[in-house]
Amino acid sequence: MKKIGQFIYSWGNGHYTRMMSLNEELPNFIKEYETHYASKDEIYQKLVARFPKQIVHMANAPTPIDGKYGPDVLLSMLNAFIPIRGQKPLISQVVNYLREERRLFDSQKFDLVINDGDMGPNILAKNRNIPSIFVTNQFKPRLWKSRFYFYPGVLFIAKQIAKATKIVVADSPPPYTICEYNLNFPEDIKHKVFYAGHFASGKKKRNSIKSNLEKLIDGHRFGYWMRTGNKSTNDITGKKYEESFSQIKSEKRIISHARNDPTIDVVKDEKGNTYSISDALDKRIDWIQIDVGFLSESEKETVLESCDYTVINGSHTVMGEIIGIHGKPIIGIPVYDEQTNQIQWAEEHKLGILANNSKQLVSAILNLKQNYETFTQAVSEYQKNFVSDGARNTARLAAEMLESR
Repeated sequence: MKKIGQFIYSWGNGHYTRMMSLNEELPNFIKEYETHYASKDEIYQKLVARFPKQIVHMANAPTPIDGKYGPDVLLSMLNAFIPIRGQKPLISQVVNYLREERRLFDSQKFDLVINDGDMGPNILAKNRNIPSIFVTNQFKPRLWKSRFYFYPGVLFIAKQIAKATKIVVADSPPPYTICEYNLNFPEDIKHKVFYAGHFASGKKKRNSIKSNLEKLIDGHRFGYWMRTGNKSTNDITGKKYEESFSQIKSEKRIISHARNDPTIDVVKDEKGNTYSISDALDKRIDWIQIDVGFLSESEKETVLESCDYTVINGSHTVMGEIIGIHGKPIIGIPVYDEQTNQIQWAEEHKLGILANNSKQLVSAILNLKQNYETFTQAVSEYQKNFVSDGARNTARLAAEMLESR
């Protein structure tokens, strides 16, 4: 029986989402195989909850030091040389994490390795003549906020990514590549690059019976504001959103917090009165804002189909789903350089607007509403060239690589 190792980087949920989409497709192309999964922190916990524990392993790939709002650049730089918040110096972390992954490689004897964001297995697989796939939406991104501080790190990471047998870009082929400004592949590795398409599902996950939330928003026009990412990313995104709400008091909005906390679920009217979702529905409240901890799959489909636009921080997976699948323009207020690059690309193609602060965000909403037809037409044209079956195409590639081995 063939063995596949899947290594998932723990910084950001998009890595996990892509790999789980790939898991759904692999059995369609590979009949008998066993998969082992490796990650850490929240992603490791999700894997343990989903799969038998004997095939889930800890992989302590180094991640940036979390600040109050996003990664702390200064502390992350200092961590290269000294311990920070219980994290050993970066060099020590890398040595230990590669040692752990080396043990896993040697014990499981993988026939194929698929990595999403975790570059260490590329090195180990190459040294053992094991074919490897690296799934990504960035290689050598343009730097803005972090600028020259992280450039040596960007070059180092690109060098390790290049060691993969195949580099799968989870995006549509050029010239429709949202993550174009995060790639910048040199000529000597372009033969390894495969534009598989977005790992986006077009399946409609709708319940036959509407929830109270779905009933409450029926017939209303609103914007859908998404808070995504790890805690610090989620926090800074939410802070920027809150700063803009006082300036758009009459703009209906739904905010999903991506947190498993039912106390978040609150409906507000223009006077600031709050209600539960069921009370707001019973009393037919003319709501202005709805906060939700988690939307069900059915509710998310309904919200995305019904909204006029979405406000996001620029997550690549989310952008593909919103623009490519649901055909909605976006307003992006980024946290990381990677997100800035993707939103800038979308803006240049009239698929959305980049906003770097709450003032620009308010202006972007006005701009989008005044030129709504221009944006929706551009989104519609983009959809015609959107490739959504990246998971299926990558699963097919994995099967071909196993057969050739």
